[in-house]
Amino acid sequence: MQHILDRFVRYITVDTQSDPTNPAFPSTEKQWTLARMLEQELKDIGLSEVMLDENCYLTATLPSNVSHTVPTIGFVAHIDTSPDFSGKNVNPQIHKNYDGKNIVLNADQNIILDATYFDDIQQYKGQTIITTDGTTLLGADDKAGVTEIVTAMEYLVNHPEIKHGKIRICFTPDEEVGKGAHKFDVKAFGAEWAYTMDGSQIGELEYENFNAARAVVTIQGKNVHPGYAKNKMVNAILVAQHFINGLPANEVPEKTTGYEGFYHLHDILGDVEKTTLEYIVRDHSLEKFKERKENMKSLVSSLNQKFGEDIFSIEIKDQYFNMKEKITPVMHIIDIAAAAMEKENIKPIYKAIRGGTDGSQLSFMGLPCPNIFAGGHNFHGKYEYVPLESIEKATKVIINIAEITANKYK
Repeated sequence: MQHILDRFVRYITVDTQSDPTNPAFPSTEKQWTLARMLEQELKDIGLSEVMLDENCYLTATLPSNVSHTVPTIGFVAHIDTSPDFSGKNVNPQIHKNYDGKNIVLNADQNIILDATYFDDIQQYKGQTIITTDGTTLLGADDKAGVTEIVTAMEYLVNHPEIKHGKIRICFTPDEEVGKGAHKFDVKAFGAEWAYTMDGSQIGELEYENFNAARAVVTIQGKNVHPGYAKNKMVNAILVAQHFINGLPANEVPEKTTGYEGFYHLHDILGDVEKTTLEYIVRDHSLEKFKERKENMKSLVSSLNQKFGEDIFSIEIKDQYFNMKEKITPVMHIIDIAAAAMEKENIKPIYKAIRGGTDGSQLSFMGLPCPNIFAGGHNFHGKYEYVPLESIEKATKVIINIAEITANKYK
């Protein structure tokens, strides 16, 4: 496993954080650093048709080694890391033979990965846990996925006795800011279906996800001298609270689970004159998703009636939709992934993603693309970790999918 560990560490120590405020593609120049590194590595391990395009999408091919016709399949991961927490100077900590107890990430700053609070970690006793040093995220989302795909392709190149059809891989930029599939050329990729390696705990196999939208509420105030403000000032900061309080208090991420949707206020920027509220809106049910968007619009209308026309305005933009609609007609691709896991004594965990992946957008672009575990936990923050054994298992699952697919179409 040292080879896998070295590769993973090499990837996560490259800062590839994306930027939601930059409309450029990719949103940060530093994503090119890892893309170019991977471009050379894919050539070195023997893949063909290695191409890094002008938008920072890196694709490559492992040619078929069988004489019969097998559908071309693909594997996808993203190279960027979340803008929610620093990805600069990642200093991974390696904890061998984990004992199930708290892990001190940073003694100087008293940052501790609490094994009671983050109790999922206890299922990995005896394994090698890779954590942060408490000052950055780790980047297992999704450099664990990148590691798994590269390692699996390298293994298949070096073991031609394992039979497989044509395999295409793609590493995308800007997934964390919702643009990972925006410039993905599905036709040129040429796969009949694909899998994103971007899930969390070992065993996850996901083909349902949220319907998602971004909503920006703008409150236009009136700023006058506070000494003469009576019946004249409209304090946008204070008025904004009426919108926040007008949404259901229990329909937020921290109070929902499973198939329950939510409104998530994730950013506020403002002063007396103008305040903006940025929300993400999520629901697995398309009908409820539409209702949520209408609720926000109705709330804006009612508040304008109360405080005056044009005080509140809202802009809502759909981001992605539930891929279940596109996966259900081709459930054999889920069966293949499940069989690949079971071959490694992994029980598939069918979960509805409380988020989205490149695969959700790709599925609606004509490339059915469910999601498979990459192994990490606590993404987007300093408590992120990944068991090394989970990365190894995910690598084997990719290899098994390739072999099972080839055998299925004999």
